[in-house]
Amino acid sequence: MADIPEGLWLCANPRLRQFDRPLFDLLSQDIQLRCWHYSQTADEPCSLEIALLLLHDYLKQQPRPIHLIGHGLSGIVGLLYSQRYPEYVRSLTLLSVGVTPAVNWHAHYYALRESLPCRRSIVLNQMVRLLFGPQCPNRTAALMRILAKVLDMELTPHALGHRQTIPMRGVEVPLLVCHGANDMILDANSQSQWQRWFKPGDRRWMCPEGRHFFHYEYPQLSYRVLLDFWQEAETLPQADYALAAAAR
Repeated sequence: MADIPEGLWLCANPRLRQFDRPLFDLLSQDIQLRCWHYSQTADEPCSLEIALLLLHDYLKQQPRPIHLIGHGLSGIVGLLYSQRYPEYVRSLTLLSVGVTPAVNWHAHYYALRESLPCRRSIVLNQMVRLLFGPQCPNRTAALMRILAKVLDMELTPHALGHRQTIPMRGVEVPLLVCHGANDMILDANSQSQWQRWFKPGDRRWMCPEGRHFFHYEYPQLSYRVLLDFWQEAETLPQADYALAAAAR
């Protein structure tokens, strides 16, 4: 039974996986944690529905509900899945996901492209500063290349001429929402409004000094908060999984 996952880290943008790795490795020391990747070819449409279908194909084969965690767009996938199939989810942890889910860094990039009459490279440079803070030239160039490949080749709910909307509603499962105090993508108002959707036992944690990728900058701080939440979620009652799953 040791190979049965207790937690699943969602990764809808595989090129950003490196920023999840430090926290993933810490959590893997304490629980059976797996990573679920969503990759698409250049000919496939950018569709959250396809990602949700593939995630469900995986989770419905598991013998018990699983803790889901995701950062940014990956967290949005987890949020939509938990709303649709709560009986397969033990808890949901969202990293840098705003109360208006579609307002993410992809949306900010396209908003800048529309408002700034300049080359794409200048907008990507600005995005690096927003997401990671000031960097040396070599590091900035490397991060720009990563962001460009994500935008060009991976899942995104937005495009230059289109912004997808994602209506917000709560989830039935235990919820932890985490964000950085210095996140330039999700403002303080967006972060605080999560409280409207909380149930008893849900939590919100702000990482001091953290930016949009706070879990990469401060993995040790994030690790303790997440592990405490997951351990508490294990003690909470949940509807019978076998009966709920059989009804699907």
